[in-house]
This record gives sequence, C-alpha cells and structure tokens, in this order.
Amino acid sequence: MTTVRLHRWDEIALEKITEMISQKIVAGEREMLAQIYLKRGALVPMHAHESEQMTYVLQGALKFLVGGEEMVVREGEVLHIPPRVPHQAEALEDTLELDVFSPVRSDWLRDDDRQAANQQ
Repeated sequence: MTTVRLHRWDEIALEKITEMISQKIVAGEREMLAQIYLKRGALVPMHAHESEQMTYVLQGALKFLVGGEEMVVREGEVLHIPPRVPHQAEALEDTLELDVFSPVRSDWLRDDDRQAANQQ
C-alpha cells in the first residue's frame, strides 16, 4: 500500500545544479515534479530522455530548440515534449518553471546531471 504524503516547496532544499540553475524535486513512483530556477542566460544543453515532459513557465521566458524548431515559452504557457525528442533551453529572463516528467527521471534522483556538470 502506498502512502499519501504532503510536500511543501518551502521545506524542500534548493539544489544547486550549476551557477545558473537550481531545482527542487518531488518524486512519486511514476511521475516527478521539479521546480526549476534559471538565471537569465542559463543554458540547458541539447539532450533527450525516456520521460515525457511538460514545462510550465510560472515567471520569465525560455527559448527552446525542440526537434529542430525554435520556440519561446513565456509565463502562463506549457510546452509538451514527447519522450526521446532532443531539446535544449535557454533562459531569456530570470525564470521559474515547473517540469513534470513521466516516468520519473531516475538520472536526476541519482544525481548524474550534477556530477556531469561539475566535471565540465
């Protein structure tokens, strides 16, 4: 039997990914919600993953390159990225956004992204 759990963003530690990107994560068995903070000019390099992704911009703006197409996602907009589609993002402004992933990005839970960023 699974347990119901209440999460409070203000009680979750902010994890620094790079000098320009920080995040907070809440994960269940099959989906993950991440609150991402990007400083203006932050770049999330081109990548792809098995997870379906929904990105909801709460404040700011992100320029995405998805499947060869460039698009700007602004406050109040949601971008759906299907599984295995290559994409990158650049913060055009200081940005706060929510990412929903299904299935869970196990690489984020293992801290692979932070370790790779610190080795560069």
